[in-house]
Amino acid sequence: MIGYVTFGTNDREKSAKFYDAIAAEMGVGRMMDTDEFIAWGEMGGAPGIAATKPFNGEAATVGNGTMVALQAKDEDQVKRIYEAALANGGSDEGAPGPRGEGFYAAYFRDPDGNKLNAFLITGPMG
Repeated sequence: MIGYVTFGTNDREKSAKFYDAIAAEMGVGRMMDTDEFIAWGEMGGAPGIAATKPFNGEAATVGNGTMVALQAKDEDQVKRIYEAALANGGSDEGAPGPRGEGFYAAYFRDPDGNKLNAFLITGPMG
């Protein structure tokens, strides 16, 4: 259902470093790169992520209650994505660990304050 997600950025280079590291861990790279935006993913693959200067020319802001979840292949990858996020300008919003029955996740923000998580469904949820 989702084709791609964009995050506004006020610092293209900080966002590039942050998302390059996460994309590399997930086995993809940049699929589009212009002066205005960078998109990560694979053409024709799963939904991608882009960091962009807002089209209206105003400052990028964070959406309250907005979060994008990145599906990991295992708990170790959740941890590696979280560590890559923090090592590349991100901030902690919840260390890797179980979040209720059947769900394992880590939460973090990108350098502009956008919230993401890396997650894994580990079994029946409930």
